[in-house]
Amino acid sequence: MFAINHAATALLIKRRFPEEPIVPLLISVQLMELLWVVLNLFGIEHTTTEASVHSVSDIHLAYMPYSHSVMMSLAFAIVAWVIFAVFFHRPRLGLAVAFGIVSHLVLDLLTHARDIAIAPGLDNIKLGLGLYSAFPLIAFFLELLYGVFCWWVYEGGRVLLAIIVLFNAANLSLLSPAVPGPESLLANRPTLIVLFIAAQIVITLFLVGLYSLRPLPRYLKT
Repeated sequence: MFAINHAATALLIKRRFPEEPIVPLLISVQLMELLWVVLNLFGIEHTTTEASVHSVSDIHLAYMPYSHSVMMSLAFAIVAWVIFAVFFHRPRLGLAVAFGIVSHLVLDLLTHARDIAIAPGLDNIKLGLGLYSAFPLIAFFLELLYGVFCWWVYEGGRVLLAIIVLFNAANLSLLSPAVPGPESLLANRPTLIVLFIAAQIVITLFLVGLYSLRPLPRYLKT
């Protein structure tokens, strides 16, 4: 799933855990992707492309067992809960962060091609429904609706809704070869792909976090 909708997932979690701060929730929903960026930049995980890139289906997340495998996702979630519950005495925050981490895996399983391993070392079985390659326009509208749903549940403002809709619209060229976009510049440039995604992560997390802030209730304003 694209960065904006992972960020929007933090709104769902915040709604369920309203007393918890939004920043760790935002980081949690993109922890796996942030790790993917770092591991790609250090050459531990790998991304490849076709000779020419017309859509996201021409970009292959060839090797990412440490950042995006099922077992590692669950391990990250458990470790996060233990850290917050045991060391910071914040078990509910730990639970919220664990939900955020696992949410990334679940959403990627719905959209990715078969590129998500069960665990490091178990590369013979890969998971993913492949909506991006099989039904790209359906994937686009599902992602858009999901992002709007997150906003609706959170009861966010108009600016937050506009951010979710516009960033989804900006990804349309990555799902439809008929829509021109920057993807043609990404062929055989895996580092550029990683930096492009990293920029999306940082920008969307910042904007969703900023415009998810609610004003203080009147009785707290003194």
